[in-house]
Amino acid sequence: MPQERGEVQVRPGTEADLPLLTDIYNHYVRETAVTFDTAVFSPEQRRPWLHSHPEDGPHRLLVAWTGDRMAGYATSSPFRPKPAYATSVEASVHLAPHAVGQGIGTLLYEALFAALAEEPVHRVFAGIALPNDPSVRLHERLGFRRIGEFTEAGWKFDRYWDVRWYEKRLDTGPGRTG
Repeated sequence: MPQERGEVQVRPGTEADLPLLTDIYNHYVRETAVTFDTAVFSPEQRRPWLHSHPEDGPHRLLVAWTGDRMAGYATSSPFRPKPAYATSVEASVHLAPHAVGQGIGTLLYEALFAALAEEPVHRVFAGIALPNDPSVRLHERLGFRRIGEFTEAGWKFDRYWDVRWYEKRLDTGPGRTG
């Protein structure tokens, strides 16, 4: 399923990507409130996460490369563990600092939604720790609809952070109308 736009290649993530995936994620752990994890991970600690995103299922991991540098990744993960939530996923995108603002997040999400169109997924949810105007713009531009906010939902860097939730409807899944 590799997709290319200009010099960017998007493909499923593999075991060989794990160290770079971990480095990108750890940047957000250390430097931002984008994730509410507060301690960095080793690649070995992230291995179960990697394996929870098989190439052939609704829980995907796609990576973007620009030349020989990983530019970022997008995932779809279980929204909640109960069976009735099986047609809903939570999506996220994380970019390497050098790749921010180049349209790579859009490319990753478009590839992720194309992959999910083949799966029994009805809704995609995304939570954004605020403030994060670039992420809000990305999600709204790609058709996500704001559905609510959890105030002071997370404590990191000696303060509380609000989380705004978005949803995107996919025309797949059981009981679809369309």
